[in-house]
Amino acid sequence: MRIEDYALIGDTQSAALVGRDGSIDWLCLPRFDSPACFAKILGDESNGFWRLAPAGHEVATRRAYANDTLILETVWETSTGTVRVIDFMPPRHGNPDLVRIVEGVSGTVDMTVEISIRFDYGRIVPWVRRFDGHLHAIGGPDSVWIHAPLHLEGSDYRHTGTFTIAAGQRQAFAFTWHPSHQPEPDGIDPSEQLTETRLFWEEWVSHCRLTGPWRAAVVRSLITLKALTYSPTGGIVAAPTTSLPEHLGGVRNWDYRYCWLRDAAMTLDILTDSGYITEAGAWRDWLLRAIAGRPEDLQVMYGVAGERRLPEQTLDWLPGYEGSRPVRIGNGAASQLQLDVYGEVLSCLYQVRKHGLAPHDYAWSTVRQLMDFLERSWDQPDEGLWEVRGPRRHFVHSKVMAWVAADRNIRVVEELGRTGPVERWRAMRGRIHTEVCDKGFDPERGTFTQSYGSRELDASLLLIPIVGFLPPEDPRVIGTIDAIKRELMTDGLVLRYSISESNDVDGLPGPEGAFLACSFWLAEALTLVGRKDEAMELFERLLALTNDVGLLAEEYDPVQARQLGNFPQAFTHVHLIRTAQALS
Repeated sequence: MRIEDYALIGDTQSAALVGRDGSIDWLCLPRFDSPACFAKILGDESNGFWRLAPAGHEVATRRAYANDTLILETVWETSTGTVRVIDFMPPRHGNPDLVRIVEGVSGTVDMTVEISIRFDYGRIVPWVRRFDGHLHAIGGPDSVWIHAPLHLEGSDYRHTGTFTIAAGQRQAFAFTWHPSHQPEPDGIDPSEQLTETRLFWEEWVSHCRLTGPWRAAVVRSLITLKALTYSPTGGIVAAPTTSLPEHLGGVRNWDYRYCWLRDAAMTLDILTDSGYITEAGAWRDWLLRAIAGRPEDLQVMYGVAGERRLPEQTLDWLPGYEGSRPVRIGNGAASQLQLDVYGEVLSCLYQVRKHGLAPHDYAWSTVRQLMDFLERSWDQPDEGLWEVRGPRRHFVHSKVMAWVAADRNIRVVEELGRTGPVERWRAMRGRIHTEVCDKGFDPERGTFTQSYGSRELDASLLLIPIVGFLPPEDPRVIGTIDAIKRELMTDGLVLRYSISESNDVDGLPGPEGAFLACSFWLAEALTLVGRKDEAMELFERLLALTNDVGLLAEEYDPVQARQLGNFPQAFTHVHLIRTAQALS
């Protein structure tokens, strides 16, 4: 399966990827960042999967989500009949469940089911026993119960079965995880859970106040963002996967199952604009817990419950997606200095207050402490937005976002009645603006540059008019947009920055695909400067890259015409929504 051949199901605490071949190839339980019990996507069948499909058929005829929900319906048309497979994860009341319902639509269809459970990212072969006709798999701390309507035969460390479904018939499978030291959980009624899941998503979507010509794509993106929210704490993961490569066969493979402050802040901006204030309040509470302590100890990412220790390690028993090694869990970038994060977080907190979130005295105290640190540190080099693993630099985008932090705090005082050293912040804002325009701009070429003293470009410079650092009509903004179109676009999409021997900024070997958020930035920037026809053309081109159920990964390879990177990616869907709003 290509990355875009997968669809997402989830319960706002974890998620699974279901392929067009009817196979669930990725599932981590009980949390997004827990070890996977199905990891075929990063290896092969020996690493765990669950396939449910008509006998002898490789790929489904079509599939779609049931209206505005996260319930996946996959249809298979065969020579003898048509069958529908419904996959979903019900809202969690205790232990996590995954349900697969087979419905006969017409005629009769012979079905096969094959399941291979492998705990700890495909490494542990569990001990499987049968109780009252159901399967119980146990290995270390993990335990799974599989309730099936037929006998599953064990052989070669997997279980298989066949059955025939006729028009009007329904057969249901339920997969339930629980800690191995606890007793067997109560069974569920799949039909009742299907109804509850449908009502959950329909009720949530009913609060969306966005309209416009791209509402279907926007709502699907909003549902995806909600699915990536860890509901017990309010944390938001960047993606539900790890190590899906940015270059096939390469080493740019990272674990995105954590809460980046930057990504989460941008997600909350979008959810708040769309009418979801409850999520904003939950995330603010998560943020205050996660970053509690000294402001200089702020991390760029945390675990879904606010964990700080996210040690990066490799899983050498997994060959990686299409041979892309190493497979990593944990993320070493957690300890990097990324000054732009302060701007994104403080801007988000300002925006959610503007949208009606109640004030919080402790939150404002924390904001002031963060600003105290930023006042002392904004002029330092950092690893920047792209989490480079090369030397620190004075990235222009980092400085611009430090300006945003000061600017938004000034607005909080002036517009929302808070107290703070606003004159000091104004002076800081002015110093940053002057320095960026002096050291980060190349007057010979008429463009801002990636870092001070560099001639390289960076797609993040497109955010300069979007965040308000300069007005859209400023010649330096227009010059930067045109330079990026000229030097960073390939096959109609925008690269993050050039990767060459002369620009080893990220310290990593090999190329990568086009980072999709960058192309959305260009479309939004073009809209702001009045070039709406260009923006519309680019936006429609990007929408055409979504897969058959409206999902996008982190990157796209225009040469091989396929999605790359972790999937689905919150950052990408955030900027799809932002661009649709700008164009509307």
